[in-house]
Amino acid sequence: MAQNSRSTGSHVVHVNYGVARAGQPSALSFRRWVEAALHGAKRRKAVELSIRVVDAKEGRMLNREYRGKDYATNVLSFPAELPPGMTLPLIGDLAICAPVVTREAAEQNKLVRDHWAHMTVHGVLHLLGYDHIEDADAEAMEALETRILAGLGIADPYAVERDK
Repeated sequence: MAQNSRSTGSHVVHVNYGVARAGQPSALSFRRWVEAALHGAKRRKAVELSIRVVDAKEGRMLNREYRGKDYATNVLSFPAELPPGMTLPLIGDLAICAPVVTREAAEQNKLVRDHWAHMTVHGVLHLLGYDHIEDADAEAMEALETRILAGLGIADPYAVERDK
């Protein structure tokens, strides 16, 4: 299991692969997508986060344990819960399930790399406090994701859903 930690300016992104590294995005790609999400959300303070690329078994276990859902999902966000008064740049952890991202990209006729970028941006926004429980929040989050991804040269990931 490869692990790669590196600072990008004032941000530290740890990337850990719980799956074969071949065919997965590079740590550099993850850092680029994290930076885009932070910039798009206007997050100027230093942050630290971890990304773990998982297989379906680990993804299912995490989703079952933390969300009570017995299946692997694309991305899980675990915001940091720091004690009151503790000021660390840690915002949390992401677990991204490689086989789910690959399958969804094929089902949605998207480039796999673009879907990885989307899931990374989506997860980072969750770590920053965005959610999509209420319709208005979902619309705002989706619009922000779309703007961030457009800045990366990636088409609107929700266009197909909106056109239904």
